[in-house]
Amino acid sequence: MSTFDDRENAFENKYAHDQEMQFRAESRRNKLLGLWAAELLGKTGEDANAYAREVIKSDFEEAGHEDVVRKVAGDLGDKASADEVRAKMDQLLKVAKSQLLEE
Repeated sequence: MSTFDDRENAFENKYAHDQEMQFRAESRRNKLLGLWAAELLGKTGEDANAYAREVIKSDFEEAGHEDVVRKVAGDLGDKASADEVRAKMDQLLKVAKSQLLEE
């Protein structure tokens, strides 16, 4: 194999790793968002965990994260606006990434 092939493989591996880490960070963010929303809804224990799983699943409805925003904002009603949910998502993505780096 040539040096060029080695570099190409290294770039492909890095890209695949970066995509996997982004997916894991967004899934973790959605779980944290679900737990935050569950707390606002008065859910605890297994009910809160079940709601967090629903939020994670809602991200697979369409590309992007607006499906998650719609679900959580709709469930929260007047407890949080869609803009507040988006701001919380941005905040929790940073938390999720730092948690993954610590693992």
